[in-house]
Amino acid sequence: MTCPMHSAPDQAARLLRATLFAARAHAGQTRKGAAAEPYVNHVIEVASLLAEHGAPENAVIAGLLHDTIEDTEATHADLVAAFGQAIADIVAEATDDKSLPKEVRKALQISHAPSTSDAAKQLKLADKIANLRAIADSPPANWNHARRTEYVGWAGRVAAGCKGVNPALDALFEESYRAALARLAEEARG
Repeated sequence: MTCPMHSAPDQAARLLRATLFAARAHAGQTRKGAAAEPYVNHVIEVASLLAEHGAPENAVIAGLLHDTIEDTEATHADLVAAFGQAIADIVAEATDDKSLPKEVRKALQISHAPSTSDAAKQLKLADKIANLRAIADSPPANWNHARRTEYVGWAGRVAAGCKGVNPALDALFEESYRAALARLAEEARG
């Protein structure tokens, strides 16, 4: 993840600033799963997946910030001021317009995925990997088997438009997707 434009201390400082920004923005929020983890754990997991699989620094930082516009009071302008236009734009590419109905937002994720930047594609894959793991390990209590199955299928359709940029993330998505499907099949056999 070393970037020729930033020294290692600069990179560490940028990552920690983004982590702190995300932690403050998501303060008090928890994941929907039975474990009710602090929400910030999700964005840290996404950033970690990106870093561990060779994504560029801007994608890793955007991973930490990817739900701030969608799920907090933070704005695109806030991200530009704090982290620059490039990172704010990656986050914006990965952000749903919450003013639209859920079904429309989900359809747009599928149709827009192939035309997003390479960094946004990697971010989307890492987000879907983290979400598939959560669906398998700590699903929301009010999500029945059918809803979890629908989510896994939808995540696969979004991911199809994001593949081809980072083979390591592509492989991890496939592994996570198959594991989620296997878990759901096992539950169905019950």
